[in-house]
Amino acid sequence: MFCMDPSNTTLLYVLIALSFVFGVMAVIPIGGADMPVVISLLNSYSGLAACAAGFAINNNILIVAGSLVGATGIILTNIMCKAMNRSLANVLFSGFGAVKTSLAKVEGEVKPITPDDAYYILEAASSVVVVPGYGMAVAQAQHVVKELQELLENNGAEVSYAIHPVAGRMPGHMNVLLAEADVPYDLLIEMEDINPRMEMMDVAIVIGANDVVNPAAREMEDSPIYGMPIINVDYAKTVFVLKRSMAAGFAGVDNPLFFGENTRMLFGDAKESIGALVREFSS
Repeated sequence: MFCMDPSNTTLLYVLIALSFVFGVMAVIPIGGADMPVVISLLNSYSGLAACAAGFAINNNILIVAGSLVGATGIILTNIMCKAMNRSLANVLFSGFGAVKTSLAKVEGEVKPITPDDAYYILEAASSVVVVPGYGMAVAQAQHVVKELQELLENNGAEVSYAIHPVAGRMPGHMNVLLAEADVPYDLLIEMEDINPRMEMMDVAIVIGANDVVNPAAREMEDSPIYGMPIINVDYAKTVFVLKRSMAAGFAGVDNPLFFGENTRMLFGDAKESIGALVREFSS
């Protein structure tokens, strides 16, 4: 109607208002754990919008670029849905009606550890797995992680990286960061391949990951993330969790891993904490 009567700007303002309301209402029901999926889907929508604009102004480059963005967004959305053991329809519409909340209160005693004590455990370890998450991206700790990897390998330890499909903000986020630090690609192991080996790992180092290592997804049926495949770091002999605080992750769900008998919390900025471990090894 606006195209037929461009002089009537009221129609344009009505369209903008309806679009705003539709966008807000589409996202409001989405739970925190599902937001990465929705972000990927919205990226796809932006590509489709660009493609439609290309048809409107007869611009082939815009049509092709928009189609590529739209297609890759849908592919990423599908990958993330599979990684979270959810269907796209469930992600988009399960929030309407009753909101599922976690009824179980996670309680326990946190066991902090200093870099000095963590060094002695790592120095005696023969196998170490690093589980990176969004916290590593925020701290830009990938380069110092590579330094620690080399020191551990020189000490005789076998080091690998466990990559969850939705670690970070979209598939491949951790892969890109580690590639930037020149971490060999063959050390990056997918979730389904590392989980059977987790019980044999001497130390698992969780760097800024939360929801993707949360045992509640495996054990607590009343948890909002129940059923989501996770990396079973709690099966390792010792777990180091590097976090700034005890704050919940992206999904806003408490993590029983932090109170595990084999878990030690190394609080602080991930880059500084790992840097302290590197200095311990270097000295």
